[in-house]
Amino acid sequence: MGIAVEFVHKSVLLKESIDWIVQDPCGIYVDCTLGGAGHSHAIAERLEPAGLLVGIDQDEDAIAAASQRLKDVSCRVRIVHDNFRNLGSILDGLGIAAADGIFFDLGVSSYQLDTPERGFSYMQDGPLDMRMDQEAKRTAADIVNGYSEEALADVIYKYGEERWSRRIAQFIVKARREKPLTRTGELVAVIKAAIPKGARQDGPHPAKRTFQAIRIEVNDELKILDSTMETAVAHLKKGGRIGVITFHSLEDRIIKQCFKRMARGCICPPELPVCVCGHVPELKKQKEFVPSAEELSDNPRARSARLRGAEKI
Repeated sequence: MGIAVEFVHKSVLLKESIDWIVQDPCGIYVDCTLGGAGHSHAIAERLEPAGLLVGIDQDEDAIAAASQRLKDVSCRVRIVHDNFRNLGSILDGLGIAAADGIFFDLGVSSYQLDTPERGFSYMQDGPLDMRMDQEAKRTAADIVNGYSEEALADVIYKYGEERWSRRIAQFIVKARREKPLTRTGELVAVIKAAIPKGARQDGPHPAKRTFQAIRIEVNDELKILDSTMETAVAHLKKGGRIGVITFHSLEDRIIKQCFKRMARGCICPPELPVCVCGHVPELKKQKEFVPSAEELSDNPRARSARLRGAEKI
C-alpha cells in the first residue's frame, strides 16, 4: 500500500510530553499511538542505546512512515502493527513485564485528516471510510447507511454532543432512501441541509460534531479507553509515568475519571465504619498540561489538546 501523502503530523505538547514521560534514558517506553513518530522520535532522542522504544499503531501508513523516521535512532526500537486495546498481549509478546513510561496521543492525525482517500475530513471529498485500521471491516458508510434512524441519532448525540442529532439522523435516512451515501461530500451536504441556517452561522463547521461521532463509532475509540488505561498502569514500573493527550471533552472526561479512580484508596461505601475493600491507590502526582500561546499560534489544531499525566505508586 502506498502512502497517499507524506505522513506529516505536527506533534502537540511535544516538550511537555517528553519531559513528563522520560526519566531513565536506559528505560523502556511505549508509544501506543505511534502515528508519524513525532513523539516517539523525541523520546528516542532522549534514550541511550540500552533504552527501548516500543511503537504501536493500527494504521498501516503510520507504521510505514514511523519505521522510516525511526531507522537512524540510537536506542532499540520495536514497532508493532496493532490496536492499543491489545497493549497487554503486545507487551507480553515482547517479553516486557513493565515499562518506565507509556504514552497515548488520542484522536485523528493531521495526515489522516489531510488525506481525502481516508474519509476523515469534512473539508475534502472522499470515500466514507474513517477506518484507522485499514484492515477493519466496518466503515463510516456502513454506519451511515446501515444504522437505524434512532441508532444514528444516538451515536451523533453521544459521541458528537450534537444538539441537532435527531434532525441530522432523520435527513440522513431520507437521503439514503434515494441512494446510499458513499462520499464525505454527500454526508456534509445532508448535514448542512439538516441544521437550520441560523444555527450554522456561528461555531465550528456544521459537520464537525457528526464526523467526530461517526469516526469514534467506526473505531470504537471511547469504549476501550478505560480498560486500556488500567492495562497501561498495570504494566508500569513503580515510579513509571503515563501520559495521555486528548482532543475533546469526552476523551478527557474518561481519562480524568480513570486516573482519579486509580489514585483513590478505599472505595467502600461511606456508611461502612471500616474498610473492607482493601483497595489501594495505584497512581499519584497527577499533572495537567495545555498548549502554550506560542504553540497555539504555530499550530491552531492544538487548541483543544490537553495532556494528563500520572505516576505509578
